[in-house]
Amino acid sequence: MKPAMYEQLVNSVREAGSILRGEKRPSRRVVIGAPGMRAIRTKLSQSEFAHLIGVSIKTLQYWQHDRRRPTGPAAALSKIIAREPQLAVQAIHRR
Repeated sequence: MKPAMYEQLVNSVREAGSILRGEKRPSRRVVIGAPGMRAIRTKLSQSEFAHLIGVSIKTLQYWQHDRRRPTGPAAALSKIIAREPQLAVQAIHRR
C-alpha cells in the first residue's frame, strides 16, 4: 500500500473513533430505509398492494417515487413483506 493511501486510511479510522466517542459529528449520515416498494410488490398492481397493506394508492406512489419514505410500522411492515411475503400476507389477512 502506498504511504499516502495508508495515511488516509489511518486518519479515517481515527476520525471514525472520534465520531463513535461523540467527540466529533459525522459529515453525513446514511439512512438505510425500507426496501423499495416497487421491488416488493411484484405481481401485484399498485391498487392491490396498497389495499393489501392498508394504505392509499397515493401514499404507495409517493413511496415508490421516493417523494416520501415509509416510517414506523409501515417501514417495519415493508421489511417483513420483503423478506417473507407469503407469511406477511397470511398474518395481515388472518381472521
